[in-house]
Amino acid sequence: MIDLEKENVAKPSSQSTDDRETVVTVRALSKVFKDFWGRPKAKAVNDVSFEIKRGEVFGLLGPNGSGKSTTIKMLLGLLNPTHGFIEIFDHSPRHVKTKERIGYLPEESYLYKYLDSRETLDFFGNLFHLPSDERNRRAEQLLEMVGLNQVRSRTVGEFSKGMQRRIGLAQALINDPDLVILDEPTAGLDPIGCREVKDLISALASRGKTVIISSHLLADVEDVCDRVVIYYGGKIQAMGTLKELLTERESVRLTIPTLSREKMDNLIATIRQDVAEDKIHIDNPTQNLESYFLGVVHRARESEQATSGATSGSTVAEYLREGATEEDQKAKILDRLAADLAPEPKPEESSSVASHSPEKEKHTAKLSALTESETTTTEPSEEKIAAAGEAKESAQTDDKLSSLLGDSDDKKE
Repeated sequence: MIDLEKENVAKPSSQSTDDRETVVTVRALSKVFKDFWGRPKAKAVNDVSFEIKRGEVFGLLGPNGSGKSTTIKMLLGLLNPTHGFIEIFDHSPRHVKTKERIGYLPEESYLYKYLDSRETLDFFGNLFHLPSDERNRRAEQLLEMVGLNQVRSRTVGEFSKGMQRRIGLAQALINDPDLVILDEPTAGLDPIGCREVKDLISALASRGKTVIISSHLLADVEDVCDRVVIYYGGKIQAMGTLKELLTERESVRLTIPTLSREKMDNLIATIRQDVAEDKIHIDNPTQNLESYFLGVVHRARESEQATSGATSGSTVAEYLREGATEEDQKAKILDRLAADLAPEPKPEESSSVASHSPEKEKHTAKLSALTESETTTTEPSEEKIAAAGEAKESAQTDDKLSSLLGDSDDKKE
């Protein structure tokens, strides 16, 4: 633990309205970098305070140079704070046993380029003194999870940046950490890899792991984070849940089924009595590009088209999903995502989503009736009997012809 008397900062109270365990506590944290002569050069972090609970996904956002990476390095014990208080699992970040409970993916993957994927995971697992059998078991599960099982014989130096991020993520999880710190986890990844990483983060949080993410890809952060802080100039400019920060209280979005032209005009006319014309916006929603991309790739995978690169990951590694349901254990990540993104037939859709047409419903009803009658009829129709008779006669004719041809060949010999 950082010397509180030296820093003149009182230890914060552990009382909280949230009953969950507090994993990370930061109070009045500051970091000043100095030049060669000891003069203050830059104040990278300036009086920052926050807490992170168990099972929470916490986002660190901000432009370049705002203090995110410096904060992460202080949380890891790689940098000493100039002022302030840090506590992780009730200990100092420099506490060795505490470090064993942390998994870290740096912004740049620092890997030994002459080791292959399997050897890389074995090396990092050995740093945590994992038994050989356990290292082998976890390595196999992680390679399958991050989609590198088919390229395990290639050295890491041959990997693309995205594939290096995949093996980097695997090494960050080899020790089954309780706190996972990810610095730009989706940098260089293809859209499938990005979605799988987000799915993995959600799975880890649901099983009580705490995840800290630093990223410039705001869409990724929005998908998985429970709370975020936004840095600028080393200070926290905003902090809260995404719902608190993103909800626009001054406007309301109304979603209704598609109406007839007459009813729509009447509805709009009623709204215009109280709302100015330029404040009303009517449109149809569209799916985002990520959803469309995943659908295209899922169809390509179903057609069994081959790829020489990284594949989509399988289930979350078994040792990381304790308490998972049997359905979660069996389902592949991309398959579950594609199934969730696939459009499902609904009785009616909103004005933002096109509703079923009467003609389509009529044809569907006819098709269902025909299918039902086909499956429930026990007696064959006259057409089927006639067709069966013709097939039988044709087969008999073929047999006779084959017999004649065989006799003719015997006579020639």
